Amino acid sequence: MPEASDFYSYDPAAGHPLAHDPIKSFVAPRPIGWMSTVAADGTRNLAPFSFFTMLAASPTLLGFSSNGRSDSLANAEATGEFTWNLVPRDLAEVMNETSAVVAPSVDEFALAGVESLPSEVVKPGRVAASPVSIECVVTQIVALVDRNGASAESWFVIGQAVRVHVARNTVRDGVYDITAANPVMRAGGPSAYYGLAADTRFDLRRPGM
Repeated sequence: MPEASDFYSYDPAAGHPLAHDPIKSFVAPRPIGWMSTVAADGTRNLAPFSFFTMLAASPTLLGFSSNGRSDSLANAEATGEFTWNLVPRDLAEVMNETSAVVAPSVDEFALAGVESLPSEVVKPGRVAASPVSIECVVTQIVALVDRNGASAESWFVIGQAVRVHVARNTVRDGVYDITAANPVMRAGGPSAYYGLAADTRFDLRRPGM
């Protein structure tokens, strides 16, 4: 049986005892929200967010958290739309280029040499080489706060899917095969990412099903 001395125990608000803050590594690996948005003046933006997740199936809701007032947040506020793009392994380095801090007037699609396709419902285009893209209309932008009600300087942007694009070569017998999409995921630390290997799969069914 483990004892208390076997654990690092600390208040994250007061810092941590390790060489690198581990808090981002615990929920891992984290999917990447590669978000395409458009500013009010039409400038395109493409940026990755590792605080990203699916929230509901019906209606289909997904969201990303902007730590600080990013251009993606400003664009979502201004236009009410975004497009999520899955990041496959062969686009990981390109995705990383779009994480650079640049002026709002910079088009990250052009900056990183990313080819785009027009979306069908919303204005923000999608990454042409991404095997999965989801067009979304913003439903909520939540200003996050700490336990005392003070601003966390982070905003959670929630959108409802209005159009989904799935590459045909990722579908096997009518079932989407996530390993065919070969997504990359953030794993904390200063630089760690992981892929997804088919030989790590196992199956469980909910009781009664």
